[in-house]
Amino acid sequence: MTSHALWRLADYIGIEHVGLRPTEPFGTTPSSVEMFDRSRVRCHPVHCIDKRSNMSSSRQHHSGPDSEGPDVPEPSHAERAKTLVYLQSTGGLSTLSRKQPGWPFGSVMPYGLDDEGQPVFLISTMAMHTQNLLGDPRASLLVTPPESRSDPLGAARVTLMGSVTKVPEEEAVEVRERYLARHANASYWVDFQDFGFFRMALADIYFVGGFGSMGWVMPDDYAGAAVDPLADEASNLIREFNTEQAETLLLLARVFGNVEAQQATVTALDRLGFHLRLTTPGRMQGGRVAFANPVRNASEVRAGLAGLAVQANAGHQALHSL
Repeated sequence: MTSHALWRLADYIGIEHVGLRPTEPFGTTPSSVEMFDRSRVRCHPVHCIDKRSNMSSSRQHHSGPDSEGPDVPEPSHAERAKTLVYLQSTGGLSTLSRKQPGWPFGSVMPYGLDDEGQPVFLISTMAMHTQNLLGDPRASLLVTPPESRSDPLGAARVTLMGSVTKVPEEEAVEVRERYLARHANASYWVDFQDFGFFRMALADIYFVGGFGSMGWVMPDDYAGAAVDPLADEASNLIREFNTEQAETLLLLARVFGNVEAQQATVTALDRLGFHLRLTTPGRMQGGRVAFANPVRNASEVRAGLAGLAVQANAGHQALHSL
């Protein structure tokens, strides 16, 4: 990366965040950029392995070509599932058919959330899925992000399984408020006599984070998980990085991953790091890059990326699985 490009990056986040002063040459390591303790990190030409505690749920697992890669910090599957469900508002509900016993019956289903992240539905007794639930409350809800339309197997998704029953009358007011906050148009039919609120009491959860990353999530872990602090900003930040910081992403691919990529694209972003998809003439590969410290907002994300660029320019490694 040229000095001019690095100054542009410093300008992008505010020079004080990068820890550089005009008198400092690029290629030096600023004191404000925290480096990892080398006693805990084993670096290779392609990989860095973090020996810190695993951030993941005990029931999740990885498979595929990256399963033997380095242990790069990332949110647990419980956190990622909770965040995905929070960000979306419609899923695919599967109930057990009364007309064809034992057969699944699929429905498009808007949902709200209770304070533990369990789905809440506003449904009519005339609807086939409601009749199915009254006969057998077991059901599942599949939730996918918008990017699944263009990359259905590479995108994250989560299946929530549980029993769907009517919300008790004493809880209806709070449930109604939370639901209408997500689905304002439902105010037109919420008071119809045949409509009522039903809630899914979670029995199990299966999360898929993309190729090779998947696992079961216990309902208690899901209930206790927090939505990622970047959830509402991540999509805009990803777009910003891919359009305004393309040269920086190529630098990280070249220095950290030893990959001369034609294109480096951020596909996911969270408080601990981001996923990069690298396109080369012969193949497409992916991996994860960790921030030096957890981030909580857009300013800290930009500073984190700038810090990684300074490390890369100085020839220092970071935790990654590129």
